[in-house]
This record gives sequence, C-alpha cells and structure tokens, in this order.
Amino acid sequence: MKSKQYIRLLSLSALAATLVACTDLEVDIKSQYTEFPSTERAAEAISADVYAAYREALGYNHWMVQTLSSDEAVSLALGTDYYDGGRFRELHVHNWTPDNAILPGIWNGAMTGINLANNVLTIFNDDESEMAAPMRAMRAYFYFILVDNFGDAPLITGKVDRIPDRSPRAEIARFIESELLAVRDRLPTEVSAATYGKATRYMADALLAKLYLNWAVYTSGDVATYTPSMPNSKLDQVVAMCDDIIESGQFNLTSHKFLEKFRPNNGPQIKDFIFAMPFDREKQQGMTYARFWIHRSGQNQFAPLPQSVGGTFRVLPAFLAKFNLEGDDRNGSYMGGLQYYWSDYAPDLSRPFLIRTSKRGIDQDYTGDDGNVTFDWHMETTKEIELRPDGGPTLNAGNDQKGRSMGYRSVKFYMDVNVTAANNRNQSNDVPVFRYADILLMKAEAILRGAAPTKGDSPQSLINQIRAYVNAPVLVAAPTLDDLLDERAREFSDESWRRNDLIRYGKFEEDWGFKSLYAAGFSERFRRIFPIPRPVMEVNTNWTQNDGYIK
Repeated sequence: MKSKQYIRLLSLSALAATLVACTDLEVDIKSQYTEFPSTERAAEAISADVYAAYREALGYNHWMVQTLSSDEAVSLALGTDYYDGGRFRELHVHNWTPDNAILPGIWNGAMTGINLANNVLTIFNDDESEMAAPMRAMRAYFYFILVDNFGDAPLITGKVDRIPDRSPRAEIARFIESELLAVRDRLPTEVSAATYGKATRYMADALLAKLYLNWAVYTSGDVATYTPSMPNSKLDQVVAMCDDIIESGQFNLTSHKFLEKFRPNNGPQIKDFIFAMPFDREKQQGMTYARFWIHRSGQNQFAPLPQSVGGTFRVLPAFLAKFNLEGDDRNGSYMGGLQYYWSDYAPDLSRPFLIRTSKRGIDQDYTGDDGNVTFDWHMETTKEIELRPDGGPTLNAGNDQKGRSMGYRSVKFYMDVNVTAANNRNQSNDVPVFRYADILLMKAEAILRGAAPTKGDSPQSLINQIRAYVNAPVLVAAPTLDDLLDERAREFSDESWRRNDLIRYGKFEEDWGFKSLYAAGFSERFRRIFPIPRPVMEVNTNWTQNDGYIK
C-alpha cells in the first residue's frame, strides 16, 4: 500500500478505547477545541482515525472469522501448537461461544469506528455538509459489519448519557440504507490516490448493493428462519447501484492481471478497487495473512524472512476443486504439490525447496531402524487433509512434515518479502473491501434472482467479463445461481466474503471439512450470526444475548 500519509491534528484513538463497549459516552468532545476545522485538509486530518478504525480487525479477526467459518479453509493444530484454546477450531466446526477469543476484535473494531465517526461529526457540527458525508458513510459501513456479524446493534448517532439498547437488525439495515442514500450525492466522485481508501460515492454505491443483495437476510424476523426463496424487494436497487458504478467509467478489471492486484505493492493504481484498506508493514500495520498460509517449514521459501511463520491455514479440498477452469489465472491463487523457492512472484523450478529431515521427521510414527537417518526431502504438499487418530478435539494434524504439508496454501496476498524483524511479520498488501468484479457479479446475481436486466447485460455476459480478464473459458449457456456462487468462490477467495455468500444462499449449514465433529452445527441456524462477545455483555448488562447462545 502506498497511499499518502496524513498529519493528524488530533488523535481520537485513545478515547475510542473507552467507547467500544458503549460506556462512558458523556464526553463532550467539543470542549477540547477552540474552533472547528473549516478546510478540506483539516477535515481530512481529523477523519484519519475513522478510516483506520477497522484496520486491525480486517487484517486479522475479521478475515479469520469469515474465512474459517466458511468452506474455504481450516486452521490446524500442529501437535500442541496453534490450538490456542480452541478459537480456530470453534470457527471451523461451528460451535463457537461468546467466549471465542477472535470475535471481540470485530465488535470492538466496528464500535470504535462508529464512536470515532460520531465524535468527528460532533466536531463538524453539521451533518449535512460535504465534510460530514464521508464520516456518515463510514459509520454506515461499520454498522454493516455489526449487522452482518452480530445482528441487532446499538444505534448511536451522537452523544448519549446511558448504555443504549440494541436496535433490531432490520432497523439497523434501514438506517444504513437511509444514511447512504442521504449522503451519496455529497460524497466525492473523484477516484484517485487522494480518495483511495476513503468513502466516495462509489464506495456508498457498492455498500448499498451489498446491503440490498442481502436484504432478505438482514430483514428476516428470525435469522434462523431465513431461506433463499424469501422475496427480496431490493433486487432492482442492487442493479441501480451497480449501474451507477459501471456508468462512472472509473473502474475496470483489466488495469492489472488478477494476482498482481493483491501484491504488497498494490494501491490506488488498481482500478478494480472501489474501496480498500491500506496496509503498510511499517506505518499501517495489522495485515499478516501470509503468516498463517505459508508452510510451517517455509520461512525462507519466498525470501529469508526474519521470523517464523505459522503455517496453520489449509484450503479445503472441495473448495480447491472449484479452481478447475483451464487457463484461469485464478488457479494460481493456491500453491501445492512439489515445492520450489519462489522469486519475482513465481516458483523457480530450478531450485527445489529441500528440507533436511529424516523418515521420522516426515512421519512421527515411522518405526523403521533408519528413522533418524537425515536426508534432503523435497517438500511436497498434498490436497487431502487428515487429522491424527486422536486429533479431533484439537484439529491436530501433527507437527511432523506430513502434518505440516497437508493442504494447499493461498498465495493470493503474496508474502511481503521486504519485511524486517522490526515489522513483526506485517505485510504491505492493501486489502480490497469492494471491487469492480464484485459489482458485476452482484448485478448478475440480482438479475438471476429476478431483477430487471439493464444496459443489455445478462448474468452470462456479466460473468463472461470476469472470465475474459482472467483468461478462463467463457460461458456458452446461461448460468445458474450455483454457477454464480462458484464464480464468486474463484474470484473472491481469501477476501472475507464467503461466509456472507453461503448464508445468503442457504448453504452455511452444509457439510465440509471436519464440521461433523460437531454434528449439531448442521442444524443450528442461529449461528448465521455470532454471539455478542462475553466482555461486551458483562458491561452492557441490560442486553439480551443472541438467540441460541448462553449469555
């Protein structure tokens, strides 16, 4: 990420720490200042913390929760390493509780953003100004995160003097809609390095399209009773929002090849990115995806990295099988089989990746007399994933080379090879939230579900725009909804949208990976939203926990 840095005139981050659980809300923010910002540069500076509020969550907690609770990937324990109290296992087998240690990062990150946005709006003292519009759009984005993950949420738009009740999910969804519609005409239409990572008209359009596509999910009286056959009254609005982005002419799929878009040097030059979170290994830290994907013994496979890697994430075989289109650039999202050193974003087939080990080092159960004789083993990862015979309780695959090498690995967000020990494994890969490719596929899905086609587009032609830019075979027949879901899998793997897609499609409770270790998860539809984290409930004692979860 290479977006410019802003000099902050004030820092609201410290204040946010007291607000994330919706307490201590009587602070009169205006009392700290003698005058309000009146220039664009001043507004930009005090808004910087709002844009950064969800960075840490998006770089770790949010990504882990969306990915591991879906059919994309599993995080394995390696012997006693990386069980970590079951936080990863719970997400995979769908038996998480309010005590899950990853969930608070999502809630706190979103609530921090809401409170910071409210504070800045108080400083501006004019919600109808052009300076206020981006803050209202960002507040709507943070509320979208809460609605999507936790359902009901406290609706806070200014100073309050008591812990507010949680408003129904449908009410929050309507609030998000009304806020975005109210400000979209006052949001910037410029798309440049100056507006990169910020709220623009097209960010609001994309968020509205996503909200509308999931409208039947978010407005269902009971999340557990939602079915994909329920009518969605907002499908034509999905198309309208997508068309506004398309007609702007400011975005395209083809400015860069597919995998180039996700490298550590990405940024505003990627014309597929409508809204992204900037990361930098030195100044905007928090993104460490590669740490969990790289093979446990592969610390030096991409560069001489100064610190160890986790190597616990593995793509599930059934999900990997979707990457099966001949010539598709997206097939390169995952690496597997015999391993080589990588250079310049590609494996160097003249340099096999060798590990000095033994037969017992490869398989800890090997009993031959030559088990400890060392040799150079050409690392090979397998598609299939098997747990140790007693590995179910912890998802333990073993900490031998066999266990470390099960499962293909994502290289979509390629390791930042310039990382130093001081950077503590942080990467500079910016993370897209909304992409132009998503706009095309959301429009295609809305039409498939009943929206009126526009601009001569059809689901087939829209998908074929995607297929063409990644060099995949074009569709020769009209796609089904399942075809479109598979296309979304190929396009948006590792981008934190799979859980959202599976819930909308009614497939979140299906069988994959090791979910059968908690068989009730196949029928517990209340898990389409997460519980409010226990630390939040302990502060907000007047709240009721989400249905199905113990307070």
